[in-house]
Order: sequence, then C-alpha cells, then structure tokens
Amino acid sequence: MKAAEYSATGRRKNSIARVRVKTGSGIIQVNNKSLIEYFKRETLKMIIEQPLEKTETLLKFDIDADVIGGGLTGQAGAVRLGISRALIQFDE
Repeated sequence: MKAAEYSATGRRKNSIARVRVKTGSGIIQVNNKSLIEYFKRETLKMIIEQPLEKTETLLKFDIDADVIGGGLTGQAGAVRLGISRALIQFDE
C-alpha cells in the first residue's frame, strides 16, 4: 500500500515551494490561504492546477504548499513543480 502523504520541493526563479500532497477532496492551500485567495489571477491558478488536470487527480488530493521568495508568477511555477514531483512519488 502506498503512503497517504507525499512531499516535494519545487524551485522557479527565486521562489522555493515546499509542497505536501495527501489524499483528500481537492483543497489547495498556499501559505495557509486558499489558492484563489493567495494567487488572485486565474492564470496563476491554472498554472498550479495543470499537473493535477493532466493526471486527472484534481479532486483526489489535498495540497498544502509553503512558498517563499520571488514574485507571484515564480511562486506559482515553483508550486506547480513541487506538485508534479509529489505526484511522481505517488505514481511514476
């Protein structure tokens, strides 16, 4: 049986994101705020959800990300990479 929680680090430009992915219902939090509350632009939300949509797991996992440094676009890219790496741990 696979572990219930996966963690990974994503980096983009000057941003670093520590991402934890666990089985759940699709709730995404960034720095203890909801996804849309932290990244107000719809395009940034789409960037972050991209790996979940590609693997058809958008509503299967809850994601908690802590991100520091850089601007919002770099932070979104770092979170996306962290999610991708955690999903690879789930299923290569």
